[in-house]
Amino acid sequence: MSEEPRDSLIPYDTIVQEALRAVVGRVLTQVEQSGGHLPGAHHFYITFKSQAPGVSIPKHLREKFPDEMTIVLQNKFWDLKVSEDQFTVGLSFNQIPSTLVIPFAAVTQFVDPAVDFGLHFQAVVADPEPQEVEDGVNDEGEPGSAAAVEKVEDGSNVVTVDFGRKK
Repeated sequence: MSEEPRDSLIPYDTIVQEALRAVVGRVLTQVEQSGGHLPGAHHFYITFKSQAPGVSIPKHLREKFPDEMTIVLQNKFWDLKVSEDQFTVGLSFNQIPSTLVIPFAAVTQFVDPAVDFGLHFQAVVADPEPQEVEDGVNDEGEPGSAAAVEKVEDGSNVVTVDFGRKK
């Protein structure tokens, strides 16, 4: 038997990524069905590619976060609407109310620090060059991605899926 892995004709990596993103959709749907109330101490850090197809955010946010942005769903958010392939949420940035539309395919991280749970996804959009950007914050949130990721990287409930393909 050969030691080299074979190229799969079944796109396992894509199937797993879609299934894990469905977890995010299911959790957000439960919050939507509860009237937008998070149970207990739960709160979410959601990181997404700001330039991904279907992402709709205000121009000033796209300029501030040209590659990736992290939002916090905790105290002040409204009009959470979840569909099969995206979610819409109202958040305030510097006291300016904004509506964001985020396809699940654009999500790269979902973290619930209250229970040390996190999912990390492969980027859907190719990154030409990593760029330095500030952490995203909501009016009532904590700094975004850096703090959230560091807090859960050592946790046993973090799931990272990174399928490498031999070329």
